[in-house]
Parts: sequence; C-alpha cells; structure tokens
Amino acid sequence: MSTNGYRVVQWSTGTIGSYALRALIDHHSLHLAGVYVHGADKAGRDAGELCGTEPTGVIATDSVDDIVALAPDCVLYMPNFADIDVVCRLLSAGCNVVTTAGQFHHPAGMDAAVRDAVEKACAAGSTSVHSTGSSPGFITEAVPLTLSSIQRRLDHLAIDEYADLSQRNSPELPFDVMGFGKPAGTFEEFRAEYLKNSFGPSLRQLADTLGLPLDSVTAVGEFATTRRDIEIAAGHLPAGSVGAQRVTITGSRNGRPLLRFRANWYCTRELTQDWALNDTGWHISVAGDAPLEIDLRMPVPLERMAEVSPAYTANRAVNAVAAVCAAAPGIRTTADLPQIVASLG
Repeated sequence: MSTNGYRVVQWSTGTIGSYALRALIDHHSLHLAGVYVHGADKAGRDAGELCGTEPTGVIATDSVDDIVALAPDCVLYMPNFADIDVVCRLLSAGCNVVTTAGQFHHPAGMDAAVRDAVEKACAAGSTSVHSTGSSPGFITEAVPLTLSSIQRRLDHLAIDEYADLSQRNSPELPFDVMGFGKPAGTFEEFRAEYLKNSFGPSLRQLADTLGLPLDSVTAVGEFATTRRDIEIAAGHLPAGSVGAQRVTITGSRNGRPLLRFRANWYCTRELTQDWALNDTGWHISVAGDAPLEIDLRMPVPLERMAEVSPAYTANRAVNAVAAVCAAAPGIRTTADLPQIVASLG
C-alpha cells in the first residue's frame, strides 16, 4: 500500500465493471492503478473514456503481463466467470483479488485441486481472494449473519429476491441468457442447476458459519406464461411464452429445510399463473426464537433500474478492498473478514 492508500486495478469494464471503475476514480483512499479490458477496441483508451468520466491518464490494456507489472495492491476482478489460472497468477504476483465471480464463496466446497492451487498462490504472494456482490454475497451472507446476531435458535431462514426486468433494454439478458419469451418447456431445469451452482455455495458458507452445516442443497425451477402478447423494453413476449420464472434453492439439515433462497424474476405480471410478485428487492423471513420479517425494496423507477442497479453489486466489491488487502493470506469468506464498512469521506 502506498502512503496515500491502496492501488487498485479494475479488471473488465462491462456493466458492473464500469460502475466500479467510476467508483475507484472518485474514491478518496483507493487509487486507480490500471484497467484490464477484453477486446482490442478498448485497449489503449483512457479509463475515464471507458466509464463516462473525465480523462484520468490511466490507459487500459488487454495484457495480463502489463497488469502484473503494475504491482497493484488489489485487482477488482469482474469477468462473468473467473479464470483460475489468471487468478492464481495475480495472487502469486502479490495482487489481492476481490471478485464478483462466485467461485470462492465456500472454500470447503471447491474442487480440491482448484482450492489447493489458489491457496498455494495466496501463500506465494501473501495475498487473499474474496467473492462478493449483492446477490449472492450481501443478501445471502452479510445480512443473514447480522440478523443471526439476535438469535439463539434458527428454525428457518428464507430469502425471496424479486426483479422486474420489463424495462431492462438489453435483449441478450432476458431472452438469450434467462429464457424469457420462449415457449413453455424444460428450460427451467437448466436455470435451476445454474442458480444452484451460483447460490448453493453461499448458503453452505452461511450454514457453516452458524455452526449448522447443511446435509444437502437442492434446486427447483418453475415458470409462468404470459396471458397475451406483451411488449417490454427489450422486445416482444408472445402470448403463452415464459413471462416469469421462479427458482428455489433449498439447504436442508437433518431432513428439514433450514435455508432457502428463491429468485422471482419477471418481465410482466400479466401471467396465466397466480404468482405474488413484489417490486424489485428482497424479502427475508427468519423463524427462530427472535422471528423477523424484513422487506428491502429498491425505490428506483423501473426506467432507471438498469442505470442504478449495478451499484448494489459494484459498491460491495469496492468497499471490500481494504479488508481483503489487510486479511491473512488465503481464500477469505464473509465470515473471515470484518464487517464491510464503506469509507465515504
């Protein structure tokens, strides 16, 4: 760390990465050391140009060698999926890694060979790596751990996530990735397995931290279809096509459900099925000796949701940099780190 704070590289400048890049540029105690980009069209451009701010003098590169040569304290690593070889190279070169890729939420559940390689890289570079974000991360770990501080018995904890995608003007996400607008079929089985792999490790880590390790994690996918033709910002939903999907990931202990995360994502409420769909946000239900019902809503007009929503994921990662840099070497979970507190001065 320099005398003025941690030097940080932003890795990837997609929707979340661009938001994080702006946060780094504006941060009073984190300093932008470099930017890694995918694609020759972004390499050689000023970081400010890539995220819509004034020029910074920091020029983006598509060379891993360039990033390693910068010797940053931390890399904010935000690709869609982590390249373990690249992560290990960064760690062994002395770069701590905070990532929104989810491979490191539950170290005990990682592939043994991968975990060993990452731990060895951390030891070689005296570095740590941490996966975080809004979901999974904040809502499946940080918030439940805080709520558990007033419990002495936990019978069940359920998280419902709601996301209204009707005004998300990016066709690739709802149609190509999530399967909205497609005929009713078996796509929900694929989505269920995908989200199980995304959220299951986070639920397992939460359970382990509470001293209540899970016996199993299962996932079930459902869909609801549109009553009529619907136009959304991203395009057309034919009548009878998928207009909403619900994936439930359940962690069980001693034959009973203990933790549940349910994603309720929809492009319309005009559905043939009678689903109760809240506005975008989360509902948390805690059954125990200190029961709770909590709503966390995102009070943002739908037409601005795509503009604002990246903050929920990017800011958590940016705010975690100092704690991860100060942590002992290794794969660090939410339970290993101190409470993440934003430095806003």
